[in-house]
Amino acid sequence: MNHPYRIGVGVVGGLVVALGIVAIPLPGPGWLIVIAGLFVLATEFLWAERLLEFTKKHVKQWTDWVTGQPVWVRLLIAAATAAFVYGVCVVTLHLTGVPTWMPGWVPLWR
Repeated sequence: MNHPYRIGVGVVGGLVVALGIVAIPLPGPGWLIVIAGLFVLATEFLWAERLLEFTKKHVKQWTDWVTGQPVWVRLLIAAATAAFVYGVCVVTLHLTGVPTWMPGWVPLWR
């Protein structure tokens, strides 16, 4: 029973991680999905548990660093993040085309 369960956890966790990796460049919770997949994998695999601990450690370091910065640095980081997400949206719409359900006033490559 243990072996098929481990295989199932590996498949489900791997699919969640793969979905997260696909979602990383798109607006949304790509990294959160990857971390959720690591949580699933870490229930059965030691390497995933180590990777999850490594990830949590670095996310905490980043969060601590950002919260220790002056407001103008945090605003600059927020603006850079927003510009990046906007750029990804524009490139994605350019490559895939503007969906037909999008309002006509959206001037992107119609």
